[in-house]
Amino acid sequence: MNTASAARFIVPVLPSLDIERDLKWYEKYAGFRRVFGDSGYAGLVRENLEFHLQFHHGNEEDPITGGSVMKIFVADIKPYFEEFVERGTIKPEKLRMNTPWGTHEFGFYDLNDNAIFFVQDA
Repeated sequence: MNTASAARFIVPVLPSLDIERDLKWYEKYAGFRRVFGDSGYAGLVRENLEFHLQFHHGNEEDPITGGSVMKIFVADIKPYFEEFVERGTIKPEKLRMNTPWGTHEFGFYDLNDNAIFFVQDA
């Protein structure tokens, strides 16, 4: 199998305590829209980006620990940064330019403590 042509894309799945609540939050604060789903599992898209949410009860048998991280790499971070400040998702001081690891980036947490970062190579 030629692995260079076999793999097409990857879709992160983030944990959620309340799919309907989180779908509304991601639409308002991150510009993603629902493309399918129910109260247990849903998919969201924005431009050519896609990720899914999966419901967890948040108890011992089905914990939600948060701490998942999604990094979205973009060609130009400025328009995204300005949009997310305008949406009230982040404060203007959240943009980190020229990090020691060679990026410009900003990030925020969703309602389940999942971290979402927008990143541009510096």
